[in-house]
Amino acid sequence: MRDDIKMVFEQDPAARSTIEVVTTYAGLHAVWSHLIAHKLYNKQRYVAARAISQISRFFTGIEIHPGAKIGKRLFIDHGMGVVIGETCTIGDNVTIYQGVTLGGTGKEKGKRHPDIGDNVLIAAGSKVLGNIQISSNVNIGANSVVLQSVPSYSTVVGIPGHIVKQDGKRIGKTFDHRNLPDPLYEQIKHLERQLEKTRNGEIQDDYII
Repeated sequence: MRDDIKMVFEQDPAARSTIEVVTTYAGLHAVWSHLIAHKLYNKQRYVAARAISQISRFFTGIEIHPGAKIGKRLFIDHGMGVVIGETCTIGDNVTIYQGVTLGGTGKEKGKRHPDIGDNVLIAAGSKVLGNIQISSNVNIGANSVVLQSVPSYSTVVGIPGHIVKQDGKRIGKTFDHRNLPDPLYEQIKHLERQLEKTRNGEIQDDYII
């Protein structure tokens, strides 16, 4: 619990005191409730585990399935609308913002949710779906939809998610969303350049602009 509280102070500049963090941070309450629910789930006391999970969801707005495996120092900031599926695993020192879904892509049984590595940041509104691996030291930009595995030391943005920074360069846990590339904008600019080349006769095509 001390590590969880320390993680809050490291990640949230608005945190002022331990009493404030312990009594008002819904993300902490959800994580601590999950510890109890997960123990019951592992003992096959599924109804009791789900009951605790649903009570926690009612009070925090955060839904964590009792079967999910969560590492140390998970920080869920703001938290409303966060959903973490049954077969999801989360490593250590992970930060998740509001509206994030770690979900499946269908109704199949078995392993169907993502594995999240250590030191991962998943920004607000992002969806990470399916039995994929998000390796350690990855940043996922706001409102991204990630459907494929992501290697370590990467930044992912867009719908669907595109890797925009990698090559083994370390990426800080915090980043300025205003400076992230926009894959859709880049595609539009590419099309504009292609059209301009066609008009200038640099590209021969079967249609007339």
